[in-house]
Amino acid sequence: MADDTGIDGLFTIGYEGASMEAFTGTLRHHAVDLLVDVRQAPVSRRPGFSRKALAETLADSGIGYRHEGALGAPKWLRDQVREDGDYARFFRAYDEHLRAHGDRLHALAEALHGRVALMCYERDVAVCHRQSVAEALAARTGLEPVHLDAAA
Repeated sequence: MADDTGIDGLFTIGYEGASMEAFTGTLRHHAVDLLVDVRQAPVSRRPGFSRKALAETLADSGIGYRHEGALGAPKWLRDQVREDGDYARFFRAYDEHLRAHGDRLHALAEALHGRVALMCYERDVAVCHRQSVAEALAARTGLEPVHLDAAA
């Protein structure tokens, strides 16, 4: 069911452990129209998952690409959770960061159309900030996010 923002489906996906073929295949299987990259910096040590190469590969599959770096987890926060493993604190701090970008999130929700997937690195959405972004978009759209696993 489409909401008033024009989003017909809301998904999240991580590329940890996934081949590019499995990643794009998962997106195509779920008829995703647009991948929204919510990494602060759209670079990767994994070949094909940096912004330009990823956008080109997605375009070949008929999927759009949009980078939203302002919604990424700040480096200091990623470093902190790597050091202490305190995900409860990570999500409290990230949710505060996300509230500070509420205008950006609202504008994004208004601009998106079709079936949209939010992407970051982590396979497990429970330890990734994209969960918070998905929940914030879900609150604006009324859609329940579906978490995809490209490495399964």
